[in-house]
Formats: sequence, structure tokens, C-alpha cells
Amino acid sequence: MEFGLSEEQEQIREEVRRFAENEIVPNAEEYDTEEKFPHEVVDKAAEMGLVGSTIPIEYGGAGYSTLESVIIAEELFSHDPGIALSIMACSFGTEAIREFGTEDQKERFLEPVATGEKISGAAISEPDTGSDVSSVSTRAEKDGDEWVINGNKMWITNGSVGDFFVALCKTDPDAESRYDGFSQIVIESDRDGFSADKITGKLGIRASDTAELIFDDVRVPEENLIGDRDAAFLQQMQFFDATRTGVAAQGLGIAKGALEASLEYAEDREQFGQSISEFQAIQHKLADMATKTEAARNLTYKAAWNVDQGNDITKLASMAKEYASRVAVDVSNEAVQIHGGSGYVNDFPVERFYRDSKITQIYEGTTEIQKNVIARELLD
Repeated sequence: MEFGLSEEQEQIREEVRRFAENEIVPNAEEYDTEEKFPHEVVDKAAEMGLVGSTIPIEYGGAGYSTLESVIIAEELFSHDPGIALSIMACSFGTEAIREFGTEDQKERFLEPVATGEKISGAAISEPDTGSDVSSVSTRAEKDGDEWVINGNKMWITNGSVGDFFVALCKTDPDAESRYDGFSQIVIESDRDGFSADKITGKLGIRASDTAELIFDDVRVPEENLIGDRDAAFLQQMQFFDATRTGVAAQGLGIAKGALEASLEYAEDREQFGQSISEFQAIQHKLADMATKTEAARNLTYKAAWNVDQGNDITKLASMAKEYASRVAVDVSNEAVQIHGGSGYVNDFPVERFYRDSKITQIYEGTTEIQKNVIARELLD
């Protein structure tokens, strides 16, 4: 079995690391404290091909594989999860356009995202709908050659900074199956009737923009429908292997960052006349943190590699997402403990890693949903 990365993939890692050290680390505390979107950093990331990294080359993207995008996410999140998510999430929703969109849609929506000219988003969750996607109530009704959309979307990444959103809408309220009658429609943020209310006061990932979207008789042209009408629920299910693997990479990056910060602090901090890294209690913590992080890396990389091979890895992707997010929380928690009082304030990055880690157990399917998926796949 081959566990090594190619020379090109190692180069990608080093380039991303240098970018993060130069552009992200110096600005991380500011954007977190002020809860503002890091437009300047995102623009520089776009120049490096880190925005929409998996968008094909013919549409302006870097054309990276899932495994390579995982490497990018791991490095970015190991330096600051909030800014990292802002960079990686600029292309949210474009997966559906890549897979099911028309050539016109790909040219209109993919190219400006890949070049950093526009920011996209995926609008799925609603105030009363989270894990139960089939309960989405936002309605899209046909009126001539336009769609008229009414409803609310909640917890939407890039909600107040995005230029367009791929929204899951109910287009056939009389569908017999609860999984039928949904469509994905592109809604531009400059349409009449569109409004966004930024959500502040989040526990973590504060640099990443989150908002509630309101659609009040928003009209979009018929050609904004992505793929087949009423088939969006099944379309969306096809992306979970990749998107959940992506969140696993986020958790892995947070664990890596927390571990590296703890190693440095443990060697520098002295108590009782010696470095605290000399104490067995600290050594055991570091050993456990490193072991869990390496296990999460292997599971996440395996999932990413299988996505690139076109394999059906629903169980593996959920395993990677559930485990890596758990490791992110556990390792960042221990990192704060190693730092003691210094880890409880924002003088050191572990305070931010600790806060940021929790979201990886919530979005893209909660931990409980992942366990349901794993059990279903085992028993089916």
C-alpha cells in the first residue's frame, strides 16, 4: 500500500503553508475579534488558485483533486479556521453547477468564482430545517419564463457577502415522496426581494460570514434552474462523500494546528525549573494528541483518495467526518489545558482553535447524523 504523497502534492502543501504563515497568521486575531470577512486575504488566495481549487481548469480553476483540496484545507485550517473557511467556502454550491449545470451556467458562475471576482454560497438550511433536508419549505413557482421564490434560509455561509446562491427549493409541493419535488436554483443577491441579515456572536469561525437569507417574491430567469426539475434531493446526496471529507480535513487541520502550538508552548514554558515538556503528564497528552491526529489524517486521506477514484464511500466519508471532528475538539481541548491560563485568552491561538473546532461536529451533518449513516451502511 502506498501512503506517500507525490512531489507535486508536497509542493502544494509547502506553498499553502507559506501563504498561511505570511497572510493568515498576522491577521487572524483581528478578523476573529471584529467578526469581519477577510476580503483582502481571500483575494490573495484567489491569485494562488486556492479559491475554488477543484473547479476545472477550463473554467478558470486550478483543477485540484479531492485529495489535493484536503491537503490545502488541512494546512489552511491549521493556521486559522475562520479565515481558512472564508477561502475554502467561496465556491460553496458550485459542485452542483459543475455536475449538473449547462455550459452557459458553468461559464456564468464558475469562472468568476475561480478568479475571485464573485463569491458563491449554498442555501439549504432553514429556521426550522437543519438535518432533515427533506423538510425544506422555501417555494419556487413558475411564472412564465421566470421562477418566483419565497422563503427563508438560515445559517448560510457567505450569506451577506455572496454574489449568488444555489438554493434548494420546493418546486412540486404535491410530490408523493418526501424526497421528490425539490430543485436547485441559482439566486443572485442583487435580485429584487433578496435580503440578508448577518449573524454575529458566533462561538467560533467568526471571520467566516454567516447570515439568514430572505426571499420575498424573488424572480430569477428560467435558465437558473440547475439540472432536472424536482430531482435536486438525489442530486445533493451525490456530493456528501466529497463535502463530508472536506469537513474531515477541516477538523484534521484544527487538530494539527492545536498540536503544533502545544508542542512549541510545552518546550518554551518552564515550571519547577524545567520545561513542562519534561513532565510525563504533558508528554502523555502530546502523545495522545499526535496519535489521534495521525489517525484522523489517515482516515481523511483514504476517504479523499476514494472520492477521486469514483468509489462509493458513504460510510467511509461519514467515518472520516465524525472522527476527525471529534479529534479536533479533543485535541484543541487538551491544547488549552497544556497552555493553562494562557490558553484561556486570545494571546495564543489555541483559544481560537478550541472555539472553532465545535462547528465541525455540527455543519455538513451533525455527529449524530454521521453515526446514523455509518450504522445504516453497516446494517444494510
